Amino acid sequence: MTDSLLAPEAGAIRWTCPFCLLLCDDLSVRASASGGSFELASGECAAARAALARFSAWTSASPVDTTPLVDGQACDLSNAVVAAARTLAASRQPLFGGLGTDVAGARALYPLATATGAICDPAKGRALMHSVRALQDRGSFTTTLAEVRNRADVIVCIGGLPGSGAAEFFQRAGIAEDLVAQRHVAVLGGSLSDQSADEAGLAQLASHPGVTTEWLSAQGDIFTTIAMLAALVAKRTVRHAPPALIALAERLRAATYAVVVGETGRLPEQGALIIENVNRIVSTLNEKTRAGALWLGGGNGAGTVNQVFTWLAALPLRSRAGPLGLEHEPVCFDTQRLLADGAVDSLLWLASFDATSPPPATTLPLIVLGPPALAPSATRAGSVFIPVSTPGIGSAGHLFRTDGGTVLPLNALYVDTLPTVADVLARITQAVAALNANRAGAAR
Repeated sequence: MTDSLLAPEAGAIRWTCPFCLLLCDDLSVRASASGGSFELASGECAAARAALARFSAWTSASPVDTTPLVDGQACDLSNAVVAAARTLAASRQPLFGGLGTDVAGARALYPLATATGAICDPAKGRALMHSVRALQDRGSFTTTLAEVRNRADVIVCIGGLPGSGAAEFFQRAGIAEDLVAQRHVAVLGGSLSDQSADEAGLAQLASHPGVTTEWLSAQGDIFTTIAMLAALVAKRTVRHAPPALIALAERLRAATYAVVVGETGRLPEQGALIIENVNRIVSTLNEKTRAGALWLGGGNGAGTVNQVFTWLAALPLRSRAGPLGLEHEPVCFDTQRLLADGAVDSLLWLASFDATSPPPATTLPLIVLGPPALAPSATRAGSVFIPVSTPGIGSAGHLFRTDGGTVLPLNALYVDTLPTVADVLARITQAVAALNANRAGAAR
């Protein structure tokens, strides 16, 4: 499978990890003593270690393990591309899901989506749409990881401390550094079932000089809690407001730079309403001081594809180039809804980063582009599997970080022989165009 693995004698190389929405770029990776796997040489991140272990399992795979499949049978890449193109050309309404790819892959995906009228929705699209819909409806005051690190003296985490999707958030936020003399970290609306874990995390943060912490339960539900805090920050009268929430509102007003942080994947249905109320809090604070919000989401390439599609089409994901032109449906164009309603007739699934993210169960014609480990998800009749390289492992690439304004380069740990998502999608797009041209010529 490989042209060259990272050799043990080569030592450690600087690495940007693509397996977390924070895109930590202060890590380094080296080959194990045997030379057959990768390990972190510096930096500590459980998610990065687990991902490296998964990919190490097939870096020395035999050629059959990296061969494209059509109807579960091995074939060459050209035949797999033709089979995928035939499926899409015959489809009246394709769905492109997963969308785990980098900037180049997203740029290659867009012309194929417009050529076939496909609906595009990433894995965990509902979480992504919370922040997208809030931005569309009310606008937003966003901040960056660098601003949090350099300026934030009050950090309020909505619904709990950042989890495994951004496990090193507080390290990136500079909590252990002396850039800000005094910091206060609060968890607001955390789940009672997660309280002990949140309190343990807060205790660890409080062990650093100048850091204080607190945990506040929700008052009713999270919607009511955030609305109540917004009213208190705006100095409105709130009956039966708990003293702890009143004190938090006063602390936010007194802060030099307050930041509200939340994971979009933790928000309930209609989570955009929570984000809108957070934006009201931030807007009120910005009348006299500085404040921002940072919504953590868009991992595994979803945020990157959303950025690229918005740049190319002026519309975010959950859009299509349909009979009425460009259409955006943030609710109707949900993957699970479309599959359950029988509203699509083929599925193209992209997952170049996450080998544990198979396509949803479906009997529709299926095309999967992913690491070799995803091959078992597309071995039935009516399916196509094309193994692709993972940016940051076997090929170079670029990803947008969760704060949206930063694009980081991904360097390969070794050079593999797998095609990139961009290469495969470009070939499929050309094959679809050829099929459509032949069909049009035959009809004349």
